[in-house]
Amino acid sequence: MYPIAKRLFDILFSLIGIVLLSPLFAVAALLIKLDSEGPVFYRGVRAGKDGKPFRIFKFRTMVVNADKIGGPSTSADDPRLTRVGKILRRYKIDEFPQMINILKGEMSFVGPRPEVLQEVELYTDEERLLLSVPPGMVDYATTRFHNEEEILGGAADPHQAYREKIRPEKIRLGLEYVRTRSFWGDIKILLQFITTLIKTRV
Repeated sequence: MYPIAKRLFDILFSLIGIVLLSPLFAVAALLIKLDSEGPVFYRGVRAGKDGKPFRIFKFRTMVVNADKIGGPSTSADDPRLTRVGKILRRYKIDEFPQMINILKGEMSFVGPRPEVLQEVELYTDEERLLLSVPPGMVDYATTRFHNEEEILGGAADPHQAYREKIRPEKIRLGLEYVRTRSFWGDIKILLQFITTLIKTRV
């Protein structure tokens, strides 16, 4: 029952979210276009369930071709960030378009965060368990590292800092989620993330 209930929840609330947030999406898109040249959306490739690649939907928060200028990890002081991008990232608004991926079945509201393919290639046999479920917008690590960009701030190599300071705990929490997941556990994770976001951003 859990997979069915989870999918029905994802379909229903991604549809509701897209409809209700469409005015916010329109404003964000306009601000992005006024602030810098380039597309509204960032469509980077991520590893989905069973490692199948898919293109994620995010509001673009960096200059065009940012992935060719720097690494996959972003610090709060990353020069690739646009002015509007910094605001969108602070309030996690850049993540909202992933509801399109959820509606398409490529992601879920709750699940291990999708990684870039080069990171997945480094997974151990145990870590590949993370690919046995659809990736999500939020999980335990999303709440634990809600200030990830601040943690990486000032690092000479943000991605190396990510691998040292964040990745081990992020992997551990992701594996814990996969092994203990349940429908009500998903609801609890969502509520924890929303509560943390309100407490730290308002």
